[in-house]
Amino acid sequence: MPAAPRIRELADHDREQWGRLWSAYLDFYGQRLSPDATISAWERLVARHAGMGGLVAVDGADTLLGFAHHVVHPHTWGPRDVCYLEDLMVDPAHRRRGIGRALIDDLVERARAWGCETVYWHTDEGNAAARRLYDRIATLTDYRRYDIEL
Repeated sequence: MPAAPRIRELADHDREQWGRLWSAYLDFYGQRLSPDATISAWERLVARHAGMGGLVAVDGADTLLGFAHHVVHPHTWGPRDVCYLEDLMVDPAHRRRGIGRALIDDLVERARAWGCETVYWHTDEGNAAARRLYDRIATLTDYRRYDIEL
């Protein structure tokens, strides 16, 4: 059984490995972003711009096994910030080893330390594998998401 991953903040030296996982994540969701959008995402994540941040799961050789991008922000329904888990990705070669759960658990502990009142996220209705995990650890709400492209 492989050792449990170590969770740490995304760092400058992770750029190449993160890029490989980011591309796989976008492919999974059938998305294509411009190179500028990817560069901007990377720069904002490592700079912790406007509440954004990234956690990574790594093995003993510091190889990235997965990531969790998050945004901490205020909201109108309470006095404390909330934490949005925007992207969660585990390398397909390392799935079913508890890495996604470890990333979420670590983010939840950090969000508590930051004084957040909630960690929340969205997922694709058809993402059955992820939803099996989410259904075990969180409460599914009735909210639907609507977008207006600008």
